[in-house]
Amino acid sequence: MSGHSKWATTKHKKAAIDAKRGKLFARLIKNIEVAARTGGGDPDGNPTLFDAIQKARKNSVPLDNIERARKRGGGEEAGGADWQTIMYEGYGPNGVAVLIECLTDNRNRAATEVRTAMTRNGGSMADPGSVSYMFSRKGVVIVPKAGTTEDDVMMSVLEAGAEEVNDLGEAFEVVSEAGDLIPVRKALQDAGIDYESAESSFLPSVSVQLEAEGAKKIFKLIDALEDCDDVQNVFANFDVSDEVMAEVG
Repeated sequence: MSGHSKWATTKHKKAAIDAKRGKLFARLIKNIEVAARTGGGDPDGNPTLFDAIQKARKNSVPLDNIERARKRGGGEEAGGADWQTIMYEGYGPNGVAVLIECLTDNRNRAATEVRTAMTRNGGSMADPGSVSYMFSRKGVVIVPKAGTTEDDVMMSVLEAGAEEVNDLGEAFEVVSEAGDLIPVRKALQDAGIDYESAESSFLPSVSVQLEAEGAKKIFKLIDALEDCDDVQNVFANFDVSDEVMAEVG
């Protein structure tokens, strides 16, 4: 998964400064609203909301936008959509399995957007369950390397339930069971270690190794899916070497 993780980290860094900033902001605001609606509007008593707010702040979402989303979700202000989470499954070029997580107030629109993006970029939709079994829901915390060593991170999270710490180049990726995400995040805080994001993710149990041409095709497909307004996250089971990443640029 190392190549895929490094690709995801690169995308995460670029997202805050490229032309899609508006789309990124919209996704982060949705996450805050849904977290507040699901678990209450107090971040101190709602760890999912706390992490959604932290991620939005790290990505420079204006504080007043964050606060309005929190209040809408928590029922302190009127408005807000009836967001529903929908998972779509499919295959991309080279047989890469793809999970598409949508947060939408219009199921028909979401389905049409996803299907169009898939078919126009060499992908195909799959029946529910035909792809998802290849993924496991995990807790993933991204920790910037600045002033922190892998041993520092490992020692602080081991007893909190972390399964592994991966070196992503400019950051560490701490992987745990989804249920251990909050204890792991809290262990980092208690150790005085700053983190970039903490959220549930779907990690593949098996990966498809891609060469440069295949990597370009799957990156193009994922870009098209992420351009859809209702798509929150795209998970795929490809792996690419550092050499291929350098070649693709």
